[in-house]
Amino acid sequence: MARSVCAKSAFELWGHGPTHSELRTSLLNYPSENMLPFMHSNSTYRINVYTFNKTLQFPDRIKKIDALEYLPFKGTVSLKNPQHIFSLLEDYGTDPNDIPEHPNYIYFGRWIADGQRDLIGSHSVKNRHFIGNTSMDAGLSFIMANHARVKENDLVFDPFVGTGSLLVACSHFRAYVCGADIDYNTIHGKGRSSRKNHKWRGPDENIRANLRQYGTEKMYLDVMVSDASKPVWRHTALFDAIITDPPYGIRESTRRTGSQKDATKPPDGSYVESHVPVSQVYHLSDIFTDLLNFSAHYLVMGGRLVYWLPIYRPEYSEEMIPLHPCLQLISNCEQMLSSHTSRRLITMEKIKEPEELDSLTPLVDSSPNQRHNAFREKYFSGLNKRSGKEDNKPDFNGQ
Repeated sequence: MARSVCAKSAFELWGHGPTHSELRTSLLNYPSENMLPFMHSNSTYRINVYTFNKTLQFPDRIKKIDALEYLPFKGTVSLKNPQHIFSLLEDYGTDPNDIPEHPNYIYFGRWIADGQRDLIGSHSVKNRHFIGNTSMDAGLSFIMANHARVKENDLVFDPFVGTGSLLVACSHFRAYVCGADIDYNTIHGKGRSSRKNHKWRGPDENIRANLRQYGTEKMYLDVMVSDASKPVWRHTALFDAIITDPPYGIRESTRRTGSQKDATKPPDGSYVESHVPVSQVYHLSDIFTDLLNFSAHYLVMGGRLVYWLPIYRPEYSEEMIPLHPCLQLISNCEQMLSSHTSRRLITMEKIKEPEELDSLTPLVDSSPNQRHNAFREKYFSGLNKRSGKEDNKPDFNGQ
């Protein structure tokens, strides 16, 4: 619970039932030897009442607490600093337009711990100093850091770092963070702003400023302009985790350095400082091939790769998940984007060092992974179909 952003609280369940009468029966049947250590005369306690999908007035909450008088509480009530906290939870369904008079189900138990859902609000991108069109949601960023098991003093790398949302989450867990991106303007915080009513980025809009905002600047190593298809690192296991959200070609283009034409390179093999490399399309299948190969070589043993894989849902199958002989698939979770598209959070763990034959070869056209290359076209095709259906709806005259 010290890291979870998905769970609000954890309780030790003592009793439950669809009515208060059945809750009482359930509580009286709970083993007394499990209750008494928390109810003795030298203890202090408090009872909280939580209602879901319904708001109760304070007097009504007091009545529900008083109705629990059959429980053998012998301690002293302490509202500010109790030793033990008990909770009565009432579920009134999920429809705010049809709230029942009585709860659908009732639970009672001892509070154990709270989750870290407050991090979602405190790290919201709405209040972040530096953001972009594709800045990762704070909740998802922390989920990815948890999937990667990021911990203190880890070294974490994001090869498609963008505005650094994933670095912010990992630095919260005291990991050292670094990243790379091919977009010069994003890395240096230059160009047009993504904020409403702001035309250009400010002088201190950058990834380092984001970590400074949350008090984790000392965990920031650096970021650099680099092409993910051409690693610049020395050949050794460096990173405890690689966490990234590759571009899908929807809001950000998929580019890498190179040209379809024969490159004209200076005779001495070097370029002048002002040289701007030509870029070309970076197919999704190539992105994932390079990402898995990079992870197999640069992750430490037991290190984890966590990334998002875009999916066209009507064609999805497990065979579309890229695999590598050095990486074991740990989990595959879906996040719905629309009726026809989703993305899957893929978590993999390094289980062996790469050998000469372990590198993934470029994916051929018949491979299921090659279907990822058409994701952009299928994404917009689905939007166009939906738009077409709305355009073809009859008007009020039936035409």
